[in-house]
Amino acid sequence: MKKCIALILFLIFNVSNLSAEVKIGFVEIQKILKSAPQTISANKKLEKEFTKRTAKLKKAVKKINAKESQLKKDGMTMSESDRNKKQKEIQGLKIDAQRTEREVREDIDLRRREEIAKVQKQVNIAVEKVAKEQNYDLVLYQGVAYAGKKVDITDIVIKALGDIK
Repeated sequence: MKKCIALILFLIFNVSNLSAEVKIGFVEIQKILKSAPQTISANKKLEKEFTKRTAKLKKAVKKINAKESQLKKDGMTMSESDRNKKQKEIQGLKIDAQRTEREVREDIDLRRREEIAKVQKQVNIAVEKVAKEQNYDLVLYQGVAYAGKKVDITDIVIKALGDIK
């Protein structure tokens, strides 16, 4: 971060000395990660990949809820040992469902990070492509307090990402 700021200051001060214009661009990475076609397709891929597991988890939760409702309904007429047995069964099902939910959530997070890493590589390629095509000397995408519309090339990069498959 300090090197980046030092580089910017160096370029700014040397621009006046060299009478040459430095072309600087800024990319809003969060906007790109939300809007990029690759991100949209990655989200669809993840959704498809985990549909069966999440459906199975929802089914288990419905089963638990049905058993709890049945226990509430029939609990007064059941013997204490039967009621305790049902409560233990429901508790065991809840523990299993919570474990499964945690595993699914961790797997989804892991896969999402993998997909974002792939998209990030493509974003870097697109930024470099745009920078070279439009003769940018410096393109920033993190650690910027303010960037005006004149230097914001986010939409151009998103368009360039559409060309990368």
